[in-house]
Amino acid sequence: MSERSHRKSPNFLERLKSKWKLASLWQVVLVLVVFACTGFTILFVKKPIFSFLGVDTSSGGFYKTLLYLLLVLPLYQVFLLFYGFIFGQFSFFWEKEKQFLRRLGKLFTGKKN
Repeated sequence: MSERSHRKSPNFLERLKSKWKLASLWQVVLVLVVFACTGFTILFVKKPIFSFLGVDTSSGGFYKTLLYLLLVLPLYQVFLLFYGFIFGQFSFFWEKEKQFLRRLGKLFTGKKN
């Protein structure tokens, strides 16, 4: 057997820790909890928002997708920051939010860098 086969590759959480430049595996778990809470919250608030606007969610459509992107996606970003604050990970999510907004700005301005 080669030396490479004896080396243990990092597990999923270790890879996330490295990719996200986090200090500990506990912080990785907290970030994943924030993503989970945000996703569940969006699932619960999407339907009432669409009902309030009189939009039937039983079938798809271009304007429903557009409405989702214009209303629910920004709300998702707000909930990420909210839950990030609750779980002590606000600075991580604030940095990700700034990256997201910079990329979005480049998309609309057409700038590469």
